[in-house]
Amino acid sequence: MSSRRSRSRRSSNSSRITEEQIVELVSKLQDLLPEARSRSSERVSASRVLQDTCNYIRDLQQEVDDLSERLADMLASTEMTSAQAAIIRSLLM
Repeated sequence: MSSRRSRSRRSSNSSRITEEQIVELVSKLQDLLPEARSRSSERVSASRVLQDTCNYIRDLQQEVDDLSERLADMLASTEMTSAQAAIIRSLLM
């Protein structure tokens, strides 16, 4: 039974993420944020990077929703053949 425990500990230790890996991942995430690029020389906390990332994702989702609504309005207001509608639908999928 003791060998099972040691195997279990080893596998859980190997799946743990190190602090260095977290720092590297947060740095990569920060590089993806547009507003973070302008202040890239500043050291920002991981919690700030995660908060900025969540805000950015929410903004992108809102932009997608707005564009979807505009597209739906535009498609509803124009005369279109079913072939044209099929082309537009295929581009959106």
